[in-house]
Formats: sequence, C-alpha cells, structure tokens
Amino acid sequence: MRTRLTAAAACVAALALPLSAAPASAAADPPPPDRIVIDVLTVNGSGCHAGTAAVATASDNTSFTVTYSDYLARAGGNSDPTDFRKNCQINLGVHVPQGFTYAIAGADYRGFAHLEAGASGMEKANYYHQGMAQTTPVSHTIRGGYSDNWQFSDRTDVSELVFKPCGEDRNFNINTELRVYKGTSDPSKTSFMTFDSTDGSVKTTYHFAWKKCPA
Repeated sequence: MRTRLTAAAACVAALALPLSAAPASAAADPPPPDRIVIDVLTVNGSGCHAGTAAVATASDNTSFTVTYSDYLARAGGNSDPTDFRKNCQINLGVHVPQGFTYAIAGADYRGFAHLEAGASGMEKANYYHQGMAQTTPVSHTIRGGYSDNWQFSDRTDVSELVFKPCGEDRNFNINTELRVYKGTSDPSKTSFMTFDSTDGSVKTTYHFAWKKCPA
C-alpha cells in the first residue's frame, strides 16, 4: 500500500540534495512574462508507451512537469526477465517568448518503491538540447527493505548551466531509467520501483533558468 513520505524516505531525499542546490531565479534573469508552450514531439521507451506521459508548464514559467502513468520496473516473483529495466526518451519542442532563452537548473524526480530486503532500485536521468552535449547521467539508489514514496533532487551549478543558443530552434531531450535488482531477496517476492502514482499526483519537475538574449 502506498503511504505518505516517511522519515526514511525524507532522509533519502535529503541525501540527494547537493549543497549547491538553489532556486533557478538565483542563477539568471526573471522568467519571461509571456507563457511558454511545450509540445511533446516523440515518446519512446519501455517505460512510457504512447499516451502514458504528459507535460505541463507552471503558470509562472519557472518549471515544467512530466507525469507518467505506466512507468514501472520490477524483479522477482512472476516478473519477466526484461522487466528489471525500464527507460523513457522524451523529445520536447519548447517554445519560449522572443528575446529569451533557457537552461535547466535542476530536476526533482519522484515515485514509489517497494523493495524486499536484499533487493535494490536505481533511478538515472539526464537531459540536453538537441545538437549539444548531453549532461552527465546522475543516478540514485534505494536499498530494501523499503516500501514508500521516494524523491531525488539534482541541481546544476550556475557555472555549468547550458543555455539553448539564442535565436535557434532546438528540441529538448529527456532520458530517464529505472532498474530493480532482486539481489539476495526472496525470489518468490516481487520488488518494484515506479515513476508514477495511483492518483497521478507524482510528477517529475524540471526547473528553468532564464536569460535575456542580446538585442
């Protein structure tokens, strides 16, 4: 049964927050006043079949969220051998107001995990602008026994922000992955890790850093 974030889960989340974590607004200019528009161009991967991923932008242009409805990796029990790893690649068209460009200052990844004693789960992600170098994948591990919500937050140092070149149309790509290893757990019992929740309230949030382009 899915429960609220416990002290153990909060500890996991706290360990995932580097000291450099900071609001996007501290890194660059204020968000543009006009709304941005994000189009989902392609969705590929075993963790996000067609129609199971949705994107929404924050009303203040500080972030956007990705919600998954069928993204689950599992091992043990009656799981198929390929179920231990699930991935998703999302290609987005990000349309920003003229005179502005953006970088991603950080991301908050959330989900739920049920891991038997001896099992473990891993979340890994990276993102990049089309035609530019990918960010280094960052991974986080949870070890069983564990049965609760989880959250990991990754932040990018101000000096390492990668802004989309001004005046250029470049799609934005997001790669995520979940893995579950049964390890020394009872092979008859199922362990799993997921990006989604039963009520759709669990979202992955990407935080914008904005910059005005030269006139």
